[in-house]
Amino acid sequence: MRASAWVLAALLAGCAPLAARADGPERYDARVVRVFDGDTLWVQPADGGRWRKLRLDDIDAPEICQAGGLAARDALAERVLGRTVQVEQRAHDAYGRAIVRLQLQGEDLNRWLVRTGHAWAHQWRGSGPYLSEEAAARRAARGLFGHADPEPPRDFRRRHGACENPPNGLSVPR
Repeated sequence: MRASAWVLAALLAGCAPLAARADGPERYDARVVRVFDGDTLWVQPADGGRWRKLRLDDIDAPEICQAGGLAARDALAERVLGRTVQVEQRAHDAYGRAIVRLQLQGEDLNRWLVRTGHAWAHQWRGSGPYLSEEAAARRAARGLFGHADPEPPRDFRRRHGACENPPNGLSVPR
C-alpha cells in the first residue's frame, strides 16, 4: 500500500462512521425523558419500546465541562424536557446513538440551538444547513458567541479529551 493510502486509511479509521438507513430517514414522535448535554438526549418513542439515545445532526454543542456547556444543556432541557418531539433519524454513529433532527411543533430544534448561540453549525467544505444561523448568532453575539473567542468543541476535545465525571443530565421525574 502506498504511503498516501496509509494516511487516508488512518484518517478514516479515526472518524466515527455513520450507518445510514437504505430506505431513507425514520420518522417518529417521542417524549424527551433526559437531556444529557446540548446535543445529546434520550427519548421514549410514542408507540412504546425502549428509550433511544439521540445525537443532534449537523451541530456541535459545547462539552458539558466546557464554557457554555451547562447553558446549552439547560436551554435544550427547558425547551424539550417532558415534551413530545418529532424525530427524523438518518443514521447511527459509532457510539450507537441515532443521528437526528428534532422538531417541536414544526420548529427545527437543531437550527434553534445554533440560532440562539448554544451550538456551532457543522460544515463540510464550506457548506452546511445551519451556517447562516451561526453567522447571525455571531453577529448578534448570542450565547457562546458573546465571548471573545469561543472554542469549538472539537478543539476543546483535542486539547482536553472527554469531560471527566460529567453530570448525569436532566431527567423528567418518574
